[in-house]
Amino acid sequence: MNTVIWICQAILAAAMLGAGLMKIMKSRAELEPKMGWVRAFTDSQVQLIGIAEVVGAVGLIVPALTGILPILTPIAAAALAVLMAGGAATHVKLKEAPMAAPALVLGALAVFIAVGRFMLVPLS
Repeated sequence: MNTVIWICQAILAAAMLGAGLMKIMKSRAELEPKMGWVRAFTDSQVQLIGIAEVVGAVGLIVPALTGILPILTPIAAAALAVLMAGGAATHVKLKEAPMAAPALVLGALAVFIAVGRFMLVPLS
């Protein structure tokens, strides 16, 4: 089970790192053609979401890998689950319900990691 959770952590971290860096590095105008939801947010808010995704990605891997404050790994996963729930809710609110699917899948993966690392295979 530990290996499965590690694989999920790597997948979620890669997805969050990629998405977060894109939101940090590109302007809202550059993101808008593929991410219509950015119209509902300011440039600063989009960048803040990107920063949260990058910090979450780091939190999924670094504490678990180094053994330094490993409790931060399931906390990062739980925070990413909340972030993805907010993303899915935003898509539904903006009448982009089909676009909520990736956020829901990533959110479910984050919940699995949080539960796995809090209860099933805690890091020591």
